[in-house]
Amino acid sequence: MKRTARIPSERLVQQTKRGKLYWGDCAHILSSRLGAKLRGKVQLILTSPPFPLNNKKSYGNLNGDHYEKWFASLAPLFADLLTPRGSIVIEMGNSWMPQRPVQSLLHLDSLMAFVKNSEAGLRLCQEFICYNPSRLPSPAQWVTIKRIRATDSFTHIWWMAKTDYPKADNRRVLRPYSASMKALLKRQTYNVGKRPSEHRISKTGFLVRHRGSITPNLFEMESIEPGRIVRLPNSFSLSNTNSNDFFFRKCRERKLVPHPARMPLGLAAFFIQFLSTPGDLVLDPFAGSNTTGFEAERLGRRWISIEARREYSKQSVVRFMDPTLSRK
Repeated sequence: MKRTARIPSERLVQQTKRGKLYWGDCAHILSSRLGAKLRGKVQLILTSPPFPLNNKKSYGNLNGDHYEKWFASLAPLFADLLTPRGSIVIEMGNSWMPQRPVQSLLHLDSLMAFVKNSEAGLRLCQEFICYNPSRLPSPAQWVTIKRIRATDSFTHIWWMAKTDYPKADNRRVLRPYSASMKALLKRQTYNVGKRPSEHRISKTGFLVRHRGSITPNLFEMESIEPGRIVRLPNSFSLSNTNSNDFFFRKCRERKLVPHPARMPLGLAAFFIQFLSTPGDLVLDPFAGSNTTGFEAERLGRRWISIEARREYSKQSVVRFMDPTLSRK
């Protein structure tokens, strides 16, 4: 029998009541004794891997065909860790051709190669888009200097699983009702019958009062339409700006440069609540400053995080100094 490699104890850089953060290469660590221990026990893998950029960045991304092959090779490793109804959620941004105002297909090819890896047995459950107009205009050469492209302001999020029916419940991630829906519930009347789309609206279908409306697969971090109220899922409100303010303030005090590609706190909270329940195990193999682990801890899930860059793993310690965790 082939023996699995042991993880050196010095790679464990942080431990809390519910989770652990390891420093090192995720493929190596998850192929070792820890990976064998986690096999079949992870309910949710939630991560934002190094984006497939065509020019290398400080946070260690590969580029070109090397990225696609490396990324696709992770699919069987991750799938093996999942429970029978577990999920994989991956956030990935766009990429551009070097020195050209042309988008690369690398990010899409990489996601396709990952989900289509025959050894993993995955299928795409749903795609989400995270729209954030506050992102800096990029690529700067073509957007702010040459002025021939629009700002790249969204990222792709792919939800995958080994079954058509992974563990999920959209009632845990409802968003606030709109003003018009609140008015409808108050007056208890609306137009019924057949719509131009050929949908038939029943007499009582919209009169049931739930705790909110079902969330769409587009997250507006800010309003697309001026003057319209943004109705993010209620789970986003758990991750308020105070936590971000605390994190940035502590990073400045310690002269730490925050990870440049952090997953939004509310985004992590949404998928943790949507696809897992308290006590489940959540894994982030590309932890960065450990947003996933932080939100998992706050929401009562167990967690394992892995980060290859030591300087970013240190930022996780700063995150967990947040006083909201102790109050929780």
